Amino acid sequence: MDQEMELSRKTELGGKLKNVLNGRTLDASCPRLAGLLKPGMRILDAGCGTGAITRGIAEAVGPSGRVLGLDSHAGLIADAIARHGDAPGLSFATADVYSVPADAAYDIVFASRLLIWLENPERAIRSLAAAVRPGGRVVIADYNHDKIEWSPSPPDSMRRFYAAYLQWRTDAGLHNGIADRLAELMAGAGLEAVEIFPQHERALRGQPDFVARASIWADTAASRGPQMARDGYATTASWERAETEYRRWCAEEAESMTMYMLSVEGTRRE
Repeated sequence: MDQEMELSRKTELGGKLKNVLNGRTLDASCPRLAGLLKPGMRILDAGCGTGAITRGIAEAVGPSGRVLGLDSHAGLIADAIARHGDAPGLSFATADVYSVPADAAYDIVFASRLLIWLENPERAIRSLAAAVRPGGRVVIADYNHDKIEWSPSPPDSMRRFYAAYLQWRTDAGLHNGIADRLAELMAGAGLEAVEIFPQHERALRGQPDFVARASIWADTAASRGPQMARDGYATTASWERAETEYRRWCAEEAESMTMYMLSVEGTRRE
């Protein structure tokens, strides 16, 4: 099922979802990691997408640092190279999280919003831990989709779609609540001094990008709905209605949306 879900990720990343990736920044999207970076560090960014955050990492560690961004989606890596390949000390390559270089070479190994798409997060964390140097850190930021909060409640059509979406993911072997499992999994991989830092993403009415950020679930309905319909978890009419009514809700009624996210870090034993 890993391969099926990865294929879904590769084939259904539409323009709007790519825009979400391109709009992320190091400081806004990964504040805990931003506070750890120092000039000259060697950083691995697993699941780097279009490289927007990776570019910020490279700028933070400076020309004396080295940053490698990896993603299994060749198209995203092509975008990353086109957009950010000229940054000093920054390189990109196509590889999945299970194939990161196990060379204990990096000061920090980072993965953000990636494990929520993996059937085998334990294996992924072991792979990440093998790439960090003794005394270095593994930093993982991810969601618990079971703990999303909307105010006021979104349309019934979206709540039904969202419940079906979570069930679709669960039946595919994915972990909707992975954020709250990270500390245990990282300790199980032999990492020490594991710490948890809340990094919840809250979009509030009045912020200039509020509608765009809140509309991520309309974009999800549009991008994942067709596959969910093929798999028997939705109908074309149900996901189309969820998308339409949710976009209207975002524009006219929504006041806030909070996506539950944790940044969890552990240190490799010296």
